[in-house]
Amino acid sequence: MSNQPLLEIQNLRTSFRIQDQYFAAVDDVTLTVKENEVVAIVGESGCGKSALALSIMGLHEKGRTKIEGNVNFGGRNLLSLSTSEMNKIRGKDIGMIFQDPLTALNPLMTCGKQIEESMTFHTNLSGSEKKQKAIELLKKVGIPNPERTYKQYPHELSGGMRQRVVIAIAVACEPSLVIADEPTTALDVTIQAQIMDLLKELQKQMKTGIILITHDLGVVAEMADRVAVMYAGEIVELADVATLFKNPLHPYTRSLLNSIPSSTTAKARLHVIKGIVPSLQKLPRQGCRFKDRIDWMQDQSHEKTPILREVKPNHFVRCTCYKNFHFSVNGMGDKNYDIS
Repeated sequence: MSNQPLLEIQNLRTSFRIQDQYFAAVDDVTLTVKENEVVAIVGESGCGKSALALSIMGLHEKGRTKIEGNVNFGGRNLLSLSTSEMNKIRGKDIGMIFQDPLTALNPLMTCGKQIEESMTFHTNLSGSEKKQKAIELLKKVGIPNPERTYKQYPHELSGGMRQRVVIAIAVACEPSLVIADEPTTALDVTIQAQIMDLLKELQKQMKTGIILITHDLGVVAEMADRVAVMYAGEIVELADVATLFKNPLHPYTRSLLNSIPSSTTAKARLHVIKGIVPSLQKLPRQGCRFKDRIDWMQDQSHEKTPILREVKPNHFVRCTCYKNFHFSVNGMGDKNYDIS
């Protein structure tokens, strides 16, 4: 794995306009992704994970979104590029796997033609060469009868098959970075495992960097090299995957891990994180944003202006509240997670 960052996100802030006011859904996020590295971004729905992905790709609706900061890729800040310049990068250098394959695919085009579309835009291959490569890609992503699927429309395929087509489209031009936004959400457990194995195999073959957005910590343990935990638009903890599972520090990370059913605590009550992620308008902009969900802790445990700081080598945590955190009397103790 190269030490040179493939993607550098610096102080990224993505704000949405609601009744003439802008509210940040991604707030001051700094993150790097290296070649052949899988960086997982985890958190509850509404934490800003998908908003971050769409900011990198430049896919937010213009006019109601304000994006600030830097997203450096290939020596250029993606946020400063025009639509036509971004179109040359999307699909060729950065591929994206969307979480809902049914809405990601065009219902009026055959699967084969949709895979060929990015090749038409980014390569000089002839029609027969594109068709041959599209069939090879369908075979590579594990579709048993690629020649038949090439001619089929999305509605003729199962959810797992459609997701494989979406992956084939994302990697058609062999991008150096792939963003996978909840790639297994709508699939059953056995198909989920196949899709994750497929992504790992493709990464091994192409040395691709992957940003994996998910709320499934089992997938994170299996796939990721490093993990960024997001809460209310901010990264609250960042560490390599083994460190995060063996020694989680931030109260939110520990609460997420404690919410996973465990075979060692089969008869224990499942831990539930109090409250919900606040809406954009009601999101606290000062102090620790997780404070209201651990209200049994004293105010002085939290910083007034929390920053993401390195507390151990390559282990970053936001807010000093982790030092005094404990689960409430009605909660449950920490579990031991060993993914080695």
